[in-house]
This record gives sequence, structure tokens and C-alpha cells, in this order.
Amino acid sequence: MPVRLLLLALGTFAVGTDSMVTAGILGPVADDLGVSVTAAGQLVTVFALGYALLAPPLAALTARWPRRWLLLTALTVFGAANALSALAPSYGLLLATRVLAAAGAALYTPTANAVATTLVAPERRGRALATVLGGMTVATALGVPLGTWVGRSDWRLTMWLVTVLSVVALAGLALLLRELPTPTATPGLRDRLTPLRDRRVLGAASTTLVFFLAFQSVYIYLATAVAPATGGHADRLSLILLVTGLASVAGSWLGGRLVDRVGVRRVLLVAAAVAAVAFTTLPWAGRSMPGALAYAVVTPLAGWAVSVALPHRLASIDPANAQLLISLNSSALYLGMAAGGAAGSTAIALLGERWFPLAATVLALAAAATAWVTTRDAVPARSGAGETGAATAAEPAR
Repeated sequence: MPVRLLLLALGTFAVGTDSMVTAGILGPVADDLGVSVTAAGQLVTVFALGYALLAPPLAALTARWPRRWLLLTALTVFGAANALSALAPSYGLLLATRVLAAAGAALYTPTANAVATTLVAPERRGRALATVLGGMTVATALGVPLGTWVGRSDWRLTMWLVTVLSVVALAGLALLLRELPTPTATPGLRDRLTPLRDRRVLGAASTTLVFFLAFQSVYIYLATAVAPATGGHADRLSLILLVTGLASVAGSWLGGRLVDRVGVRRVLLVAAAVAAVAFTTLPWAGRSMPGALAYAVVTPLAGWAVSVALPHRLASIDPANAQLLISLNSSALYLGMAAGGAAGSTAIALLGERWFPLAATVLALAAAATAWVTTRDAVPARSGAGETGAATAAEPAR
């Protein structure tokens, strides 16, 4: 496997770790900065919202930049933002640095995926994309529990960890990534948003948003939901997050194969139902380690199966514009993450720390209803798993 692809994947690993690890260090952040846990959870919201809103305009503004310099600039901004996060003396300044980190991530991830396809022969582009995108999945499995463990006594060490990862990726790409094809004509911001006029695209993007709103409203505050099981011990929480990450990798693998075998529609509906049941049982499962670990297995299996099916569905609506549609899916995903932070904190305020996952049950059922209504008239699609396969799909997704 080309070293340059691994370095690109290291960058997405750093981005993935940064976007999700805050869920594991909410307690230390809250204690250090003198804010509530729900307020600390808004750090995830700000990062996700910043990514979702900044990705389209930044892509349009930098469309003609040399790809190598764009990657290096993105990682520089991202690394510097995380260093500033580690040094932030107040909650307000920390929020500002998370927006800056989101800008760097929004520049880096789509560019890394595009560059990956230029580094290999055409027949290997799918595997190249899978390698780079795999950095995000591995971040869930390894980066988040590692960052949680590192930050168990001082959350700022977690930010320094992400900074080091980004610096290593930056140095490697600066040394090994040389000439890249000059960017061709790319759509402007208005053209990037035009597909939203298609009700099928709007319905698919809405499904993505509601799914991740449900999943993130619990994941961001998972430490709170399983507090009776962990007893406040960081090592136990790290174990739960590690199991969650490993199940996420398995869910991505399983989801890709299920999409090929039974179609997108069935994967979406079944996964939503499984997630709804898991959220409903969490107020009881989260009171013991066996129950919390069972939840940590089941929910990511469903969630990452959905994460494979959703971009597949969007891209299959118009295969010629698959890259554009997948970028819209990413924006909808991060909007769901951003809204998930607010929804989770609101649910905690209204329902309490034990019962707030029940709000996610309602959201998961709403996502299933959205998927049911917006996919009724579609026909099966068969293509490769995940975003890689979606880019080559030739038929509407079921």
C-alpha cells in the first residue's frame, strides 16, 4: 500500500479523533473550565456545525488551489487550532478554537479523498478511497479510547495528542507528496447546492441528518448515560469506548455487505429499529458494565451500517454527480452531529441523566419513518460498500 495513502489516512484519523474524542473528556473539561457537562458537550456541537457550514464555501473558495498546498494548509490550520485548544484558558476561547479546527478539517477531508484517487491506477481507486476513509473508522476504534485514556487526568493532553498526529501527517505529506494533477474546473457554491432542489436528494439528506441527530444525541453524552456502570472510573469508560469503536469497524464492514445483499432501504429500516430498541434499553443497560458493553456493541453495529447505506443512497440518485452528492451527505451528517449535542443536552435537562436516551428512541423512529417514506418508490441497487461503492452505483438505491 502506498505510504502517501497511509499518510492521508493518518490525517483523517486525526480529524476523526478530534471530532469524536470530546465525548470521552466532557467531565475533565467541565471541571477544569467551571462549566456544566452539557455546556462542555457543546464543544462537539460547535465543531460539527462549523464543519457542516464551512465545507461548501471553503471548497468553492479553494477549488483552484494546488492540491498539495491545500492539504498542507488544511493540516497546518487544524494542528494549530488543536494546539490553541490545549492552551485555551477559558470556555469561550476553547469554543473559538474548535471552530478553527473545524475549518481545517472541512478543508482536509474532502481534499484527501479526492487526492487519493489520483495516486493510484483507476482500477485501484476504490481501495485508495477506502484506505483514506478508513482513518475515520479507525479513529472511532482506537483514537477515541486512546484520547480518552490520555485525557483522564488532564483533557489538554488529548488536544496535544491530536496536534502531534496532525503534525506527523503534515510532515510526511510535505516530504512525500510532490506533484499532483492541476485541479480541473469545479462547481461553485451555488452549483454545489443545486441538487437540494431535487426532492429525492433532499429526502436522502434529511434522512442522514435525522439518523445522526439520534445517534449523536446519546453518543456525545455516553459518559453520562453509563456513569452508573463506570462509577466515574476513566478506565471503564475507555473500555466502553474501545468496544464502541471496534463495533463501529464491524458495523461498517457488515453494512457494506448488507447493502449489496438486501439493498439500502432494508438496511436503513432495520438498523433504525435496532437503534431505537438499544436507546430504549440504555437507561437500564447503562447501570452495569455488562449492559453498557452490550449497548456499546449493538448500537455502533446499527449506526455504522447506516453510515454506509446513506451515502450509497444519495450517490446512486445521480451517479454522474456522486462526489458532489456525497459532500452534501457529509454536511448533513455533521449538521446531525451538531444538532445532536443540543438535542442531548436538552433531553438531559428535560428527562434527567438516566432517561434522556429515550429522546433518541423517538428520533430513531422518526429517521425510520423518513427513510420509509422517501424510499418507497425506489428500486434495488447493487454496488460496492460505502462511499466508495456509492461513487460507482448505477441504479437508484432501494
